[in-house]
Amino acid sequence: MSKTLVSIAIWALGGWLLGTWLGAAAGWALFALGLLMMILVSGLQLSRIAHWVRDIDAPPPPSVGPWDEVLAPIYRKLKQNRLDLQDRTRSFQRALMAAEALPDGALTLTPDKSLLWCNQTAARHLGLDLERDRGHSIFNILRAPEFTRYADQDAWDRSLTLHLGGEGHARTLSLHLAPYGVGQFLLVSRDITQIERLENTRKDFVANVSHEMRTPLTVLSGFVETLQDLPDDALTDEQRRHYLDLMAQQAHNMQALVADLLTLSSLESTPNREGGPVPVTALVRTALTQAQALSGGRHTFDVSLDENLRIRGQDTELASAVGNLLTNAVRYTPANGAITVRWESTADGGAAYRVRDTGIGIDPDDIPRLTERFFRVDRGRSRATGGTGLGLAIAKHVAMRHDARLDIQSTPGKGSVFSILFPAARVCPSTDA
Repeated sequence: MSKTLVSIAIWALGGWLLGTWLGAAAGWALFALGLLMMILVSGLQLSRIAHWVRDIDAPPPPSVGPWDEVLAPIYRKLKQNRLDLQDRTRSFQRALMAAEALPDGALTLTPDKSLLWCNQTAARHLGLDLERDRGHSIFNILRAPEFTRYADQDAWDRSLTLHLGGEGHARTLSLHLAPYGVGQFLLVSRDITQIERLENTRKDFVANVSHEMRTPLTVLSGFVETLQDLPDDALTDEQRRHYLDLMAQQAHNMQALVADLLTLSSLESTPNREGGPVPVTALVRTALTQAQALSGGRHTFDVSLDENLRIRGQDTELASAVGNLLTNAVRYTPANGAITVRWESTADGGAAYRVRDTGIGIDPDDIPRLTERFFRVDRGRSRATGGTGLGLAIAKHVAMRHDARLDIQSTPGKGSVFSILFPAARVCPSTDA
């Protein structure tokens, strides 16, 4: 404004001087010309300013006269606002990326509990599509009466455990709702399917151990009480020996059960080490001797072992797996049945230990559960054969610790084939062997 006033004063002074020399008309003409030129210059400057406003992120036009003092602070403020906005945008993006990386699901809801936003984990937990479901009520998305009752509360001091999905796709979620901001809500989801499965496994394990121990303990306790209550001459030597044999058998069963439990615990708790070359053939021959003793001549054995084939591993663990597969074959193959044992190379350069029997076979529905602890296809028959129900669980753990796979194929009434398939990376070259 001061520059404009100075310009007008200069033109007025010039007009007055010219008027005193050439007359008033000439002075007023010069003054009018000056004003006209000022108006034209101002119009040009305003035009440049208007052009700049359309691209306001660019620097303002230079030399726009009195407008310089106006545009300069405006531009500095706009530039600072842009920098602040960029910082806030980056902070928001970092927060959004952090929310997307959370292992738990997160959903934000409006006061009427409509979906505002969710991260990828929540979308996976609840089957959401943010673009499709944004703005829809969470009650229309998550159709579960127990969740509706939970969300309709005024306060949420505990989480809701919700079971979703059908057979084969069941999922258990822990949901917690909390208010935040002004009338908004945060819903946090956590997948506890595995935790619940492990908890159920733990409960089943405790129940199964208790059940398996109860029978031998009951027998031992009963015989001990009987022997304590009867006078010394009440039983013949043959009867007493029979009772002692039964007690010894039950004690042996408990001892075998405890040994298998300790083996499983050791496999699960000790670190996995690759180990050195293991002469698997020698392990199979040792296990075969024990299996033939258990068979008592009731089965025929067809054995073919590659003497030069070795793998890197732990000999004690492999011996346990090898022995368990052979023992199972003997126990579940009727008399006069055949058991085939193979230790051989595979087409992909790996190695395979296979035990084939002509036993009772396994129903296809039961095969996926065979490696569960204490799972028995026929509990009565399994107990009669003397197994602990842990042999295949041990074999599976040993296979996993050696990067191998336990493969089970069976046909009811015709027999089964149990194979431990080792990868080529575990096979020792002939020079190492």
